[in-house]
Amino acid sequence: MGNVTKFNPRFLLLPLFIVLAATATAHANQFLPRPRLGYYGNSCWNVESIVRSVVQSNYLDNPANAPGILRMHFHDCFVQGCDASILLAGPNSERTAIPNLSLRGFNVIEEAKTQLEIACPRTVSCADILALAARDFVVMAGGPWWPVPLGRLDGRVSLASNVNLPGPTDSVAVQRQSFAAKNLNTQDLVVLVAGHTIGTAGCGVFRNRFFNYNNTGSPDPTIAPSFVPQIQSQCPINGDPATRVVLDAGSGDQFDTSYLNNLRNGRGVLESDQVLWTNPQTRPIVEQLLGLRFPFLWFGIEFGRSMTKMSQIEIKTGLDGEIRRVCSAVN
Repeated sequence: MGNVTKFNPRFLLLPLFIVLAATATAHANQFLPRPRLGYYGNSCWNVESIVRSVVQSNYLDNPANAPGILRMHFHDCFVQGCDASILLAGPNSERTAIPNLSLRGFNVIEEAKTQLEIACPRTVSCADILALAARDFVVMAGGPWWPVPLGRLDGRVSLASNVNLPGPTDSVAVQRQSFAAKNLNTQDLVVLVAGHTIGTAGCGVFRNRFFNYNNTGSPDPTIAPSFVPQIQSQCPINGDPATRVVLDAGSGDQFDTSYLNNLRNGRGVLESDQVLWTNPQTRPIVEQLLGLRFPFLWFGIEFGRSMTKMSQIEIKTGLDGEIRRVCSAVN
């Protein structure tokens, strides 16, 4: 029996997403030689359909691949730029760094690469595949579509010692500094972190916040009192730190604005998430997104815009990179 896909009324908003996001992307692209829309042209005209097909089948097999690939794209771009260095395997590679040990979905990117090497040998970079897959997985989770400029090259260096990612207890000041270093502003920070509307985190990452915040013997006072026992029951103090909990309580597998509502209601799981509501520099952005007449529509547009910016961080072009034959190893 074939798979039956439920109709999602949000898909009716896709044409508007596409028009507005395309306008923003075209404006950004006029200052860049690469990446750009239509980069592959006739050299691999069906690149997006091939990646999309792989994404769809893997999403149906395991919806957790959606936040996995989205997180992988973020982790890749924030370390040496969007060059697929996160995909390189081996001792002391980025994949072996502690923040990356829980990444999932490497097989999805390799599957897409294998198919593209058959259709268009040595043409499409792993970095471009990852950028496309992140977009397509968001769409599968009910989120927006946005045009992805292509033309990145793959990096040749991947070192665990280079991994310095924003952390789950970072203040807004520290997060803003991390994002500013990548030419992303405070609006981008809030919108991209709101990608936690899908995905999970291990109990060991945040458990102390719900039991012994800053060695006070009590939970973080910014947490809604009714939320504390819910998380404590899922992450008992002596339980397995690898047990995973959804970051968007009540809507962890659907890309929507529930995450932002949870921040307003003191139900952010990570400290670095909840401070986006308690900090006066970021709270107005959350309030603005929630206060619009169609919050999901505008959040989707802003998310696509910020993802487009992020996907162009420190890209490799010219002699700076290559197109790998397989994504897990340099040529």
